[in-house]
Amino acid sequence: MFDKILIANRGEIACRIIATARKMGIRSVAVYSDADKQAHHTKLADEAVHIGPAPARSSYLLAEQIIAACRQTGAQAVHPGYGFLSENPDFARRCEEEGIVFIGPKAHSIAAMGDKIASRKLAQAAGVHTIPGYDEAIGSPEQAREIARSIGYPVMIKASAGGGGKGLRVAGNDQEVAEGFASCRSEARNSFGDERVFIEKFVQQPRHIEIQVLGDSHGNLIYLNERECSLQRRHQKVIEEAPSPFISDATRQAMGAQAVQLAKAVQYQSAGTVEFVVGKEQDFYFLEMNTRLQVEHPVTECITGLDLVELMIRVAAGEKLPLTQAEVRRDGWAIECRINAEDPGRNFLPSTGRLVRFLPPEPSLFQSDTSRRLGLRVDTGVYEGGEIPMHYDSMIAKLIVHGSDRSDAIARMRAALDGFVIRGIRSNIPFQAALLAHPKFVAGDFNTGFIAEHYGQGFDAQAVPHEAPPFLVALAAYMHRRYRARASGISGQLAGHEVKVGEAFVVIVLDAQGQHRQHPVTVTDFEDKSGSSAVAVADKSYQISSQATLGQIRVQGQCNGLDFTAQVERGVGKNPLALRIAHNGAQIDALVLSPLGARLHQLMPFKAAPDLSRFLLSPMPGLLVDVAVQPGQKVQAGEKLAVIEAMKMENILFAAQDAVVDKIVAGKGESLAVDQVILQFQ
Repeated sequence: MFDKILIANRGEIACRIIATARKMGIRSVAVYSDADKQAHHTKLADEAVHIGPAPARSSYLLAEQIIAACRQTGAQAVHPGYGFLSENPDFARRCEEEGIVFIGPKAHSIAAMGDKIASRKLAQAAGVHTIPGYDEAIGSPEQAREIARSIGYPVMIKASAGGGGKGLRVAGNDQEVAEGFASCRSEARNSFGDERVFIEKFVQQPRHIEIQVLGDSHGNLIYLNERECSLQRRHQKVIEEAPSPFISDATRQAMGAQAVQLAKAVQYQSAGTVEFVVGKEQDFYFLEMNTRLQVEHPVTECITGLDLVELMIRVAAGEKLPLTQAEVRRDGWAIECRINAEDPGRNFLPSTGRLVRFLPPEPSLFQSDTSRRLGLRVDTGVYEGGEIPMHYDSMIAKLIVHGSDRSDAIARMRAALDGFVIRGIRSNIPFQAALLAHPKFVAGDFNTGFIAEHYGQGFDAQAVPHEAPPFLVALAAYMHRRYRARASGISGQLAGHEVKVGEAFVVIVLDAQGQHRQHPVTVTDFEDKSGSSAVAVADKSYQISSQATLGQIRVQGQCNGLDFTAQVERGVGKNPLALRIAHNGAQIDALVLSPLGARLHQLMPFKAAPDLSRFLLSPMPGLLVDVAVQPGQKVQAGEKLAVIEAMKMENILFAAQDAVVDKIVAGKGESLAVDQVILQFQ
């Protein structure tokens, strides 16, 4: 076994690998760029080596720097994680030539499967079902248009060296093919150094289901069940689960057999994933093979009880697999939510900056009474006070729950999301919670187009329905009364003007347009001083108790005998006196006033927000890659105005309405802040 391994990666996956190495008694070496000097993975590892500037192409993508770090530290093996050099056959081959063990498949397997065009041909030769398409690299937009027409719309344009949703576009007409072809080539060139793209038929209403495979150097190959990865946004997975609620045992076995068959065709060693697109009749087609550890590998670990990172290390050290296909377990249900640094309220644009608060849910609160293996897991590479840089992908944590069945896992995940506190940057936690509460998700009735269909106009947490809206109002009144009770006990108050707690309140729920709804509420404390109160809202009655301290964002307690976790915060909305209550994906901003205060509030005028329609504002921090218009130019609604690059993705800004460009304020190549003016209209 190895004495020391180097992790050629960063973030949560580097921390994940370090944890297993430590468990195995193996020393770890981290590498870091300028942007990651204070990153969490550098602190966890036994050693850390600086490898270059912040951009990945100048640090994490430089094979020579990784090899040099191995020589410097005496690391005997390299684990590449996912992304960066993990599927680069030249890097794997170079490691072998240098006498460094690559903890992953052999270079020839990576080369065969990493090239999407070659892998399709190989899959066909191996008897694996493939999607109709054009298997050669496409050289021009005109050729792409002709091929798309011959296949029939819609089509999928894909980078041959692509992965992780980068270098991938769906096109439904000639114009979208031309635009998608250019975008795919650009993203592929920047992310993978390979601009080749190809086209295949886009299967409508598909499920995205993948099979985890595992092989060793002794010819043993098994599959570890499947993962359901159909909930995606812009081809990036959002929620994954294992097993799939869709496929039958017969389909599972057939897909597993084909995945193993394909892996054997390339003499596969280590962990890998064969991805399939599955039709509504459970007909399945090979999509691609990822010759690395997947982001969503924890859900497989939960239901099988295996540590995939440990198995990868043991296989790389020459050991045999410790189990046969018949010994692979499928125990319970696991769900993973990718917690990303992005703003759902701004069409999921990247959000970078300092993590002012980072408080993951506590695993001990979610442990099962019947099995210590069931519970909650947080994989992350960040910490409170750390920075989320703009140079890398947006994922900051993975939240994984393991339940006895699917309904149990969903309930655990909803509670965990309610307890996950992130401040300083925006995150997609409210969106994740809304997805988990959606009736179609709960029923298992979804496909890869689910998010586009149900959230095509964006996401607004205040518009998410709650199963019991009066509870949010009751919680606002309960917490407000606790604040009042605390204030009433402060000494030195002016006689005759002491803070009165009271029992009658009016909760005013605000919206973005300045409209509001008033809810008369009474809050009566129980005499046992347990922190319990009876809250009456309309014809509903709630007995709420909590030991949460004042100012604590995460509030846990009981309501009518049932546990709940919510987030309560003052001064984060447009009104500094309002309380923001968030629970199960729903959110309200509420003012809690006395009856007299509520009557006076009705007389207050509404101040409308300033009209900023004359400006194109940057919706995110990032690099201004292109300005596509000139002063004096007439533009139509939907026309391309500018391109901003952030977190390895190009984001195109379009005109919201017909207008004439007055002047360009920001220049190409400039680093932009959120809401910085890019151009002005007449």
